[in-house]
Amino acid sequence: MSAPLLGGALDDASVVVCCGSGGVGKTTTAAVLGLEAARAGRRAVVVTIDPARRLADALGLPGGLADTPTRVELPDVSGELWAMMLDTSAMFESVVRANAGSDEQADRIVENRFYQNIAGTLSGTQEYMASEALHQLHDDPRFDLVVVDTPPSRNALDFLEAPGVLARFLEHRAFRLLMLPARGGLRVLNTAAQPILRAIGKVVGSDVLADAVAFFQAFSGMEVGFRERAEDVMAVLHSPDTRFVLVASPRRDTVTEAVWFADQLVEQGLEVAAAVVNRAHPRFGTGDAAQAADEASRCAADGQAAVAALWANVAELRLVAEREHAELGPLVERLGDAPLLEVPLLDGDVHDLASLAEIGSHLTGPG
Repeated sequence: MSAPLLGGALDDASVVVCCGSGGVGKTTTAAVLGLEAARAGRRAVVVTIDPARRLADALGLPGGLADTPTRVELPDVSGELWAMMLDTSAMFESVVRANAGSDEQADRIVENRFYQNIAGTLSGTQEYMASEALHQLHDDPRFDLVVVDTPPSRNALDFLEAPGVLARFLEHRAFRLLMLPARGGLRVLNTAAQPILRAIGKVVGSDVLADAVAFFQAFSGMEVGFRERAEDVMAVLHSPDTRFVLVASPRRDTVTEAVWFADQLVEQGLEVAAAVVNRAHPRFGTGDAAQAADEASRCAADGQAAVAALWANVAELRLVAEREHAELGPLVERLGDAPLLEVPLLDGDVHDLASLAEIGSHLTGPG
């Protein structure tokens, strides 16, 4: 590349986390960052939770994205690009089977009805499994860069907080209570004798509670491993080698969301390395909207109606661009010295690797 990616903000990064509102091009940006890293000679893997077939098509994967890393064929590229889509249920089961003490213990967990109900639907499960995916990919020797496409901003916080939430839950009194029979060599927990469980049973039903108790007891001996991995992921997220990239569009709502998320990162001891603004209207030449309007008036006075109409159109387009740039003011101020790069509104959708490369050409430079 002739210029560093995102103003050099991703140099030496081992993890890049893309954050932002829904619909701002976050998944596409993650794919572009992975592609540009591969072009720079790195071995990058992009993990997304977005099941959109469009991204798979753009990456040249007609069969879609799998739940394990798939190599993307890139001609004349010195590095490597891999991609995968998070399958919460499949990741949950792979984590269970990788950490169970035996096949019997793993089978007991995955066949439990409570597990089957929560594996892909319980709030927070997806976010925690995303952190498990990050843990696996970060430790995979095939890759030197992991690019994570997170869910929309509010849910992205759940992803960042999930490892800590799990670690706290494993220390919670309720979890220790559920684990008591397994730790004490008992086979049956008398829920009626425990006030907390008796109250829960009245709300969710005794059968559901029994399944939940059996589920947690089946985890006996695995909680230490889950806690250690949660702590490892928290360490990765707070490592100086992990960079957070905000993605927005030049609209007030997405800019407000990006600024809010940047503040949330600071509260967690993290910071934004760079920002990308997608679908920005170009200015069409030098000068501002007022100058274009003056040219339109001058040409109209000279009887050049066709040229005047063209200048009037340029004035309208420049005005749109100026208003967009005004909306970006709070984000620029919030970023401080961190670079912000704009991707202009393209004349077509992202539909192949060439389209991704075109976007990538706008993400190199100082910002």
